[in-house]
Amino acid sequence: MATATANLQEVFNPSNGQVVGVVPKGTREDTRQAIDAAEIGFKAWSKISPAQRGETLFKAARLIDQNLKELSETLTKEQGKPLREAQMEIRRFQHTLEYYAGLGKNLRSIQIPIAEGRFGMVLRLPIGVCAAIVPWNFPVSLLGNKIAPGLLAGNSFVVKPASTTPLTVTKVCAVLNQAGLPEGTLNVVAGPGSTVGQELLENPKVHKVGFTGATDTGKNVMRTCADTLKHVTLELGGSDPMIICDDADLDEAISSASVGRFFNCGQACLAVKRLYVFDSVYQYVVDKLVEKVKKLTVGDGFDPKNRLGPLHTAGQRQEVEEQVEDAVKRGGRVLAGGKRPEGKEYEKGNFYYPTLVENVPDDAKLAQEECFGPALPIFRVKTIEEAVERANNSIYGLGSSVFTSDLYKAHYAAEHLEAGYTWVNSAQIIFDEMPFGGWKQSGLGQEHGLEALEHYTMSKSVVISPRPLK
Repeated sequence: MATATANLQEVFNPSNGQVVGVVPKGTREDTRQAIDAAEIGFKAWSKISPAQRGETLFKAARLIDQNLKELSETLTKEQGKPLREAQMEIRRFQHTLEYYAGLGKNLRSIQIPIAEGRFGMVLRLPIGVCAAIVPWNFPVSLLGNKIAPGLLAGNSFVVKPASTTPLTVTKVCAVLNQAGLPEGTLNVVAGPGSTVGQELLENPKVHKVGFTGATDTGKNVMRTCADTLKHVTLELGGSDPMIICDDADLDEAISSASVGRFFNCGQACLAVKRLYVFDSVYQYVVDKLVEKVKKLTVGDGFDPKNRLGPLHTAGQRQEVEEQVEDAVKRGGRVLAGGKRPEGKEYEKGNFYYPTLVENVPDDAKLAQEECFGPALPIFRVKTIEEAVERANNSIYGLGSSVFTSDLYKAHYAAEHLEAGYTWVNSAQIIFDEMPFGGWKQSGLGQEHGLEALEHYTMSKSVVISPRPLK
C-alpha cells in the first residue's frame, strides 16, 4: 500500500551523505488506512490453507533470489554495510521464507479423547492484523523473522521500517505482494515512530506487535500495547559475552571473536560485545586479535576490499566514541583503532576504525551499556566460574558464546550463562530451526523455530459431542 501523503523523506548513504532515494513520509492517517487495508487482507488470507500460504512464500523466496542484485545494492546504499554482507542478509531473508514455507503442509491441530463420549480439539488460529516494526541494522532479515511465521499462520501485516532504511524493505514487500498475497495482506508505511509507530501501538485494530530495537524503546512499546492488551514480541538490546578458555582452539576462537564483533561494523544485537579470556592464554589471544583487527579495511561498502562500512549515523558513531573515551578515562588502554580514519574518502562518511580496549573496569560504559559499533573490551579471567559470573553482570541476556575443549566448562557455561542463546565453539549464527529470544532486559517472546508460529497464533479449545448426551 502506498501512503497518500504528499510529504517525502530523503534517504541518505552513510558512506558519503548522498541522497539515494525518497519515500512518502507516512502520517497517522496513512497508518490507519494501512491498518484498515490489512483488516480486509486478513479476511482473505486467513481463509487460504496453510499449505497454499506456504506455496506463496516459496514463490516469494524465488522472486527474492531473482532480485538479489538490486535488493543487495539498495541495502548497501541506504544502510552502508559492505555489499557482500548485504547479499548475505538478503539470502538470510530468503532462507527464512523457505523455512516457514516448508512448514505449511505440516501444521496440525490436536485431538484429545475426553470422557463421556466427548472429544476435544486444540486449534491454533491467526491473531489478525499485526505490526512489524523493524530497525536499520538488519532491516530485511529482521523483517523476515516477523512476517514469515506471521504470514504462514494467516495474519496480515502493516510494516514500519526504520526511517533511515525504508527502501529495501519497501522493495522486498513489493516482491512478496507480487508472489500472490491478497490485496491488503502486506502493507508498508514509512515514517517517524512518533506518528506511524505510535498509531500502530495504539490502534485497537492491531492485535500483535513484533518489535526489534533498543531496550528503552521496547519498554515503551510494551507499555503502550498494554492499553489494548496486544500480543507483543520484543527483540531488544544485548551486550553479548564471549569466553575463551585456556584449552580452546585459540585461532578459531580469535577468528570468531573478530567476525562476531565487527560484522556489520559491530551494529548487531547479537554481536560479541565483551570478551573474557583466560589469563594463561590472554597475551596470545590479544596479540593475534590485534594483528587480525589491524588488517580489517574500512570504507565504502561497494569496494570489495573493505570489511567494514561506516556506522549508520553520525550520532551512532559519536555514541561509540564516547563509550571508548569513558573506558580510557577509567584506565582502559586502546590496543587498536580508537579513532576515525583520515583522508578525503572518509570525510563525508560515518567511519570509525575497529577498536580493541583492555583494562576496562566492569562499571565502564563500554562494559555496561550496549555498544552498537566496532569497539570491543577485553577482560582477564582465571576460571570458567569467574568468567560466567562477570559475563552475567549485565542487564542484558541476548546471546553468549564459549570456546573450550573441556566438556565441564562447556556445560557449565551453557547452563549458567544468562542468555537466550549460547554458542559453544561456534560462530554467532542464528538458525531458523531453533527458537531465539532474549532474557532479562533483552526481550520478550521468541522468534525463529516452531515457537515463532505460536507467538503469531492463538489457541482455542473446542469440545465436541457427536450426539447430545442425556
